[in-house]
Formats: sequence, structure tokens, C-alpha cells
Amino acid sequence: LYDLAHELQYGCLIAHGAEDGFSLATQFLPDAILLDMNLPDRSGLSVLQRLKGNPKTRHIPVHVVSAQERTEAALQLGAIGYAIKPTTREQLKDVFKKLEDKLTQKVKRVLLVEDDARQRDSVTQLIGDDDVEITAVETGAEALALLGTTIFDCMIIDLKLPDIQGNELLRRMSTEDICSFPPVIVYTGRNLTREEETDLLKYSRSIIIKGARSPERLLDEVTLFLHKVESELSAERQTMLQTSRSRDRVFEGRKILVVDDDVRNIFALTSALEQKGVQVEVGRNGFEAISKLDEISDIDLVLMDVMMPGMDGLEATRRIRRDPRFQKLPIIAVTAKAMKDDQDQCLAAGTNDYLAKPLDLDRLMSLLRVWMPALERV
Repeated sequence: LYDLAHELQYGCLIAHGAEDGFSLATQFLPDAILLDMNLPDRSGLSVLQRLKGNPKTRHIPVHVVSAQERTEAALQLGAIGYAIKPTTREQLKDVFKKLEDKLTQKVKRVLLVEDDARQRDSVTQLIGDDDVEITAVETGAEALALLGTTIFDCMIIDLKLPDIQGNELLRRMSTEDICSFPPVIVYTGRNLTREEETDLLKYSRSIIIKGARSPERLLDEVTLFLHKVESELSAERQTMLQTSRSRDRVFEGRKILVVDDDVRNIFALTSALEQKGVQVEVGRNGFEAISKLDEISDIDLVLMDVMMPGMDGLEATRRIRRDPRFQKLPIIAVTAKAMKDDQDQCLAAGTNDYLAKPLDLDRLMSLLRVWMPALERV
């Protein structure tokens, strides 16, 4: 990558770990970032979450090049693309071209699909700018026709359309011949079931339920996917973004299963999570974890200690993954060591990510934001 970057006339900085990479990004504000997922000190997803959560760095295009398959999570966090190693030289050239196209693009195109005229006007006023071209349509058919001829940088859709439902529009976008599948933000007044959320998140980057604070959240998501430089926004919009991020909506009303045999760890985690509005369920070993998941149907995420008596966390994770109900359930392993072999064992067993003891609460919250299901309950 370094050699190819120089060959293509790019200056290049190299970081060998998560902390080093984030530090260099905030110090030098590069034009673009190439990110690996399997870093020695932290998960690459947690680096991506920090980059996209920092007003100074969130506009920088990030393309992932990694042997780990984390495409869906990375794209939802704002990555512009994902290449899986091993990659050929031509594939890497395509990665650089994608970054170059983003950097040289002057006008960003947004497709708004909303049948309510007042909602169309309010969203247009909210996100419109000199360098943002908004195309607003009322029906799914109009949207599909435009997607067949135009590349959009972001798409906002309501689910209740006069001709087809929004989820059906997304399904048709995935099968029909369109120019490209843009990052999709579902912006709806409907309360959704878990099954509907899961189905929509196959095709969309985030779901925002319309409410009193939802315009701030929508602005936050759109500026992320358009790679807008936050400091160049109006003072009013910068204030709206700060308001949006000041609320930890991602944790409100969530249910996390903490699996650990150490009472002190359980107490510390429960205290920290409950302060964020999380409801905590506890399992003392792998058997109890499986039992709790059978008993409680709406667990959002599992924090799984690896070393436990009876059934350890890795075996519990393997058994949980065999159940079709829990194949998509986020599981974060808590390991005693941060050695690469331990991390590989955790991922092979079926965990989504890992965190080494002693637990750093800021790192934990960052990782939870990465893996918590992407519905925003505003």
C-alpha cells in the first residue's frame, strides 16, 4: 500500500496500531485513510467509530482493506468501501480511485424519497447547501428510475410511500440494474418491530424514527455520509450536531447480557451501563448465558467473559451461534490478554469483537456504540 501510494503521487503516513493511527489522523488530518480491522491493540472498527465521532476527522474518507469480514458494520459507521485481503494490485488501484473520486467531487447528490410535501421541504431546508444537490421525489417508481441513471452519495427514504413500501423499494434496489447503491438513511414516523429493523438494516446504514430531536440526528447522519467538513458548516448546524451527540441515544432502553463469574466485574459493568440507560441482565457462566437468552427474547448485545468455570465464553459463543435466532446477535468477548492468538480464537468462535482486561470504560462504550443495533430511538 505504501509503495502504491507513492507511485500514485500520494504522501503517506504509516501507523502500526489503533492508538498510533488515531493520533496521526487527528494531528495531520490526512485527505484519506486506509484502515485494517485486525490491529494489535484494538479493533479497527473502534478506530473507525472514533474517527467518525470526532468533529475534526469525521469528514475524512476511510476505506477498509482487511482480511476480516466486517463490511456491514464498517459501512454503517461511515466507511466508503471495503476490500478483503488478499487483494490484487488492480483492486488496490480501484481503492485509490474511489478515494480520489471522493476528494475531487465538488457537488454531493442526495435523493430524498418522501410523499409528504411539508416533510420534503423541512428535510431540504435542513440538509441543503451550496455543494449539496437534493433531488426530491414522492414515489418508489420515481426513485428507481433516477437510480438507474444517476449516482447519489446518500439517500433518505420514508417507509410509507403511495406506490410501494420503503422496504420493498430497498429490496428492488438490491436486485434491479441501478448505477450504484448509495448509503441509505431510513427516516420514518412508524414504530418498527425487531424483525422489521433487522430486515431494513440489510440495506440501510441507519434508521431514524421521526420525533422532537430527530432533525439533529438526520443532519448528523447526512453530514457523515457526505463527508462534510464540520468546521465549514454554519454555526446553527454545528450547534445542532453538538446537541445530537450530547445524548447517548444508542444506549437508551437497550438490554445487555453481561456474562462473568467475577462479582466485582459484574458490579463495575452494571453500574457503568445502568448510568447510560441500559438494562443489564447477568449470567455467571456459559450455561447461564444460554439460559438467559432463551428466557429473555430482546437482548441487544452480549458481553462475554472468556475464562469462566463450567462452560467458558468461547464454547458458550459457539453454542449460541448454532441457534439461528442468535446468528446476528452482537457478542463482544472480554479477554484476560490482548495477544493476537486470543483475539483470533475469539473471532473464530463467533464473537463480533474483543476487549482486553483491565477494562477501560471509554473503550468499552466506544465498542458498544459500534456493535449496538443501529436503530436510533429518538
